[in-house]
Amino acid sequence: MPDFALELKLAGPNGGLICGVDEAGRGPLAGPVVAAAVILDRRKRQRILWGGIDDSKKLTHDKRETLFLRLRQHALAGEARIGIGAASVAEIARLNIFHATMLAMCRAVTALRVVPMHALIDGNHCPKQLGCPATAVVDGDALSVSIAAASIVAKVVRDRAMAKLHQRYPAYGWASNKGYGTPEHQEGLRLAGISKHHRLGFAPVRSQMTLDLVLTN
Repeated sequence: MPDFALELKLAGPNGGLICGVDEAGRGPLAGPVVAAAVILDRRKRQRILWGGIDDSKKLTHDKRETLFLRLRQHALAGEARIGIGAASVAEIARLNIFHATMLAMCRAVTALRVVPMHALIDGNHCPKQLGCPATAVVDGDALSVSIAAASIVAKVVRDRAMAKLHQRYPAYGWASNKGYGTPEHQEGLRLAGISKHHRLGFAPVRSQMTLDLVLTN
């Protein structure tokens, strides 16, 4: 289970603010990429850790939702700060998915409305314009509870956004596949064509675009 070891090491005796940053939605064929930044009050770490915060990928949908609500309660109680940022499909097309993800992370840290002493970034790259020192942590959501909390927030926020889009574009099954390239989603692409929320630079969408052009000419 992730813990506060990395946060405590970086904060040192002065106890500066350390945030964890993670993203959701780099791989799907549709929808935005969403990032979250979370600062947890280390003085309340026993109560925070008691909730079972873990890498969002290891949690069920219901557990993620429960922990998301608990993190919001921590924020309302002044025991956490949560920042959320996103990059749109248009920005993904313009920048590419890597740079769009870095942009979403910068926006999430900015949304904290405080400047952290240090940011722990899940993965092996740090955004260049973050506004504070940062350390990339491979598999960080399994090591740092702040990153794990950010992974939960980013995942829940993005999943809810895709479920909302599903109501307007039901052909693609986004409520269940969240925009990933499942057989259901690809069948929807074949039958309904490409929506404005699809990532045109991603291979399966690009292939469908080519097929549509062939069929209409």
